[in-house]
Amino acid sequence: MPTRTSLAQTSAPKDKAKQKPNGKGKSKGNAPAESKTLKRKREKDDLEKLQAAVNQLDPKTSALTKFSELPLSAPTASGLDASHFQNLTDIQARAIPLALKGQDILGAAKTGSGKTLAFLVPVIETLYRKQWTELDGLGALIIAPTRELAVQIFEVLRKIGRYHHFSAGLVIGGKSLKDEAERLARMNLLVCTPGRMLQHLDQTAGLDVDNLQILVLDEADRIMDMGFQSAVDALVEHLPKTRQTMLFSATQSKKVSDLARLSMKDPEYVAVHEAATPSTLTQHYLVTPLAEKMDTLYGFIKANLKSKIIIFLSSGKQVRFIYESFRHLQPGIPLLHLHGRQKQLARMEITRRFTSAQHSCLFATDVVARGVDFPAVDWVVQGDCPEDVDTYIHRIGRTARYERVGRAVLLLDPSEEEGMVQRLQQRKIPIQRVNVKEKKKQSIKSKIQDMCFHQPDLKYLGQKAFISYTRSIGLQKNKDVFKLDALDLQAYSESLGLPEMPPVRFQKAEDIRRLKNRSRAELSSGSEGEGEGGEGKKRTKDEVRTKYDRMFERTNQDVLSSHYSNLRPAAEDDNDFFAVKRVLNEDEFDPESKSGGGPRVVPIYGGQELVIDSKRREKLLTSKKKMLKYKGQSTKIVFDDDGEAHSLYELQGEEDFRQAGDAETQRQRFVQAEADRVREADLEDKQLAKEKRQEKKVKRKERERMEANDEMDAAEQPTLGGSGDADAALDFLRSLPIAGEEAQQDEDDERPRKKPKKWFEDDSDDEKPKSKKGRKVIEVTDAPDTLEDLEALATGLLDD
Repeated sequence: MPTRTSLAQTSAPKDKAKQKPNGKGKSKGNAPAESKTLKRKREKDDLEKLQAAVNQLDPKTSALTKFSELPLSAPTASGLDASHFQNLTDIQARAIPLALKGQDILGAAKTGSGKTLAFLVPVIETLYRKQWTELDGLGALIIAPTRELAVQIFEVLRKIGRYHHFSAGLVIGGKSLKDEAERLARMNLLVCTPGRMLQHLDQTAGLDVDNLQILVLDEADRIMDMGFQSAVDALVEHLPKTRQTMLFSATQSKKVSDLARLSMKDPEYVAVHEAATPSTLTQHYLVTPLAEKMDTLYGFIKANLKSKIIIFLSSGKQVRFIYESFRHLQPGIPLLHLHGRQKQLARMEITRRFTSAQHSCLFATDVVARGVDFPAVDWVVQGDCPEDVDTYIHRIGRTARYERVGRAVLLLDPSEEEGMVQRLQQRKIPIQRVNVKEKKKQSIKSKIQDMCFHQPDLKYLGQKAFISYTRSIGLQKNKDVFKLDALDLQAYSESLGLPEMPPVRFQKAEDIRRLKNRSRAELSSGSEGEGEGGEGKKRTKDEVRTKYDRMFERTNQDVLSSHYSNLRPAAEDDNDFFAVKRVLNEDEFDPESKSGGGPRVVPIYGGQELVIDSKRREKLLTSKKKMLKYKGQSTKIVFDDDGEAHSLYELQGEEDFRQAGDAETQRQRFVQAEADRVREADLEDKQLAKEKRQEKKVKRKERERMEANDEMDAAEQPTLGGSGDADAALDFLRSLPIAGEEAQQDEDDERPRKKPKKWFEDDSDDEKPKSKKGRKVIEVTDAPDTLEDLEALATGLLDD
C-alpha cells in the first residue's frame, strides 16, 4: 500500500511569479512579503549553484571517496549523514556522478557493495533540482523483483530522504487494490514490484506517468528474464520514451534486445570488479548423495547452533517439509521458513524476526536470494544445486556483505559435481571441496519415517516435496548438470519418510511410449519389460495379480488429512480396518476348504451356494452390486391413496397371454381364484365378529360381578347413630348414593339402553340438579371434616 514518507518540507514549491517593478512589496509595512521574496531568491541561487557543480563534475577523472565530495543538496546530505552513510563504495563512486548528469546506466557490482544508494541518491537529487511537487505527478519509478527487496529499498529511501518534502509510496500487493489506488495520484516516487504496478497502470484512472523522469530496475537480470518479460514489456508501454533509465544487478545483462525493450539511450556500463564474489567470502562445496541430504543438513545445523544460517532450497514445498520435519526434531536453534506462497504479512514478520535474531536458521526459496540485506549472516547453505551461476552468486551474496566475513556451502549430488564446478571455475569463482567429519554425521531417516507414519499431513508434505524436486530437475535446461536418470529417487523418497516412491512424470519420450504400449499381461504382472540383457522379471501363472491386488498395493496414493482421519472410527484390531459386507464363519466353509485342499463353498441367498476358488470370487462376497444376481428379481411396488402398498399394474403382452391358455380357461381360473379369496376373507370376517361378541360378553359379566360386590359392601355399612364415632359417621356419608346414582342403578337392573345424545343445553341445566323421581338431591361440595359439619348434614337429611 502506498505510504507517505515523513519528510520535512525544506525546499520551496515551484513558483514562477517574478517580483513587481518600482520596488513594490519592499515597504516597511510589508515585511513578510519581503522575507518570502528573499527566501525564493536564495533558494534559486542555491539551485543554480548546485546545477553548475553537477555540470562541472567529470565522472571519469574525479576520484571521490566520500558523499560530502559529491554535489548534493543540503536535505540529501543531511539525510545521508543522519543515516551514517559517509564513505562511497566503488559502485557508488562510479555510478552516482554519471546518474547526476542524466545518463542511462548499466551497473554491475558484486553483492553487498551498496547498489541501492547508487540509484536512490541520483533519483532524489534529480527531482529536487527540478523542484518536483505533487502537482507534477509521478517523477520516479523503482522496480524490484521481490516484495522483500522492494520493502528494503523503501526503508533506505525513507532514511536518506527524511528531510525532503517528496511523497513516496510502496506498491507490492497483498492488500486492497482500491485502497492503493486512492493514494497513488499524490505520489512523486514509487517503489514497486512489476506485476502490481502493471495492474495499477491498467486499472487506476488517476495515475499519471506522462511526466516520469527516471526509471530504475534493481536486480535487472531477474526482472528482464522470462519470468517477468511480459510484465516489463507491458509496463514500459505506459511510460514516456524521454526518460532516464538505470539498471543495477550483481550479474548484469548487456544484450541489445533487453536494452532496446527499455528504450535506453547510449547507456554507460559500470563494472567495478573482476571477481563476481567478495574476497572475504569463503566458498566450499560438499558432495553428498541425494538420499543423505536430509542427514547432512540436520548435522550441519546441529554443529552450528550459535550461528545465523540461510538454507536455500529449490521449491516452496521442500521448504515447508524440511522446516516441519526439523521443527519436530528440535535441533536447538530457532527455525524459520520463507517462500512465495505465504501471505504478505507473514513474509514481512518472518523477515523482521530473522533480521533481528542473533542465532537462527532460515529455510527459504530464491524469493530472498537477490538484494535482500540480512545483517550478520554467518552461513549460506545451498541445499539444492542452483539453476545457473548467476543464481549461485546471488544466493551467496546474503553473507559477507559490506566487507564482512562470510562462509558458503554448496551441496551437490555426485551426478551434478562435474558440470557445476566447471561452470563456477569458468566464472573465476574460487570454490574448494570439503568432506563431512564422521563424528558429525547424524542419521534421522528412521525418525522422519516414524513422523510420517504417525502424521499424515507431514507425509503429504513429503510427497509434494519429492514431486516438486523431481519436477524442478526435469525442467532444467542445463542437462549436463541436472540428470534425472542418474538420481537415486527411490532412496531419496525413503529419506523423506515415504513408504513408496510417488510417480515421476518427467521421463524420456521413448520410456513413456514403451510404458504405454505394454501388453495386458505385462500390466497385470507388474513387469516393466525386459532390459537390455533380456532379464526382465516374469511372474508365474500362480502369481497373476488382479486389479484389486494392484489397487490395494497403492499404499502411497492418497493421504488422509487429520480432519478426515478424525471422522473415521478407530479400528480396534486388524480385522476391523476394512469394513466388509459379510463375515464368513467357520461352519459356513466346506470341510474340504477347511483342510486347505480345495475351494470353499459358501451358502448364499435362496439356498444357493457360491464356490470360492479365487480371490476375485472371494471379493464378490463384499460387493452388494455383484451379489444382486443371486438374490432374484425384485418387485416394484406403489402406494395407493389409502397408503396401501401393492404391485405395479402392468399390461400383459399378447404373446404372454396366449401362452397362459385360451380366454375361457383363464376366465374360469380367475373366477375360481377370486372365489377362493372371497371365501378366505369371509372366514376371517366371521372369526373376527365371533371374537368381538365374546369380548363384549366377558366385559358384561365383569361389570355385573363388580355391581354385586358393591351391593354387598353397602349392606355392611354402619348406621348414623350406631357408635357416635366421627370416623363411622364419615364412612356412612361416603356410602350415600350420589345424585342420579339410584336411578342409574334401577336402570342397570334392566338391560342397558343407549341414552339419546344431547346436542344442546339451556339455562335450566345450570339450576340445582334433581333426580328423575322428583326427590330432592343434596350436593356435597366439600367432605365434612368436623363433628359440627356432620350434624348439619344429618339434620338436612332428616328434614327431608
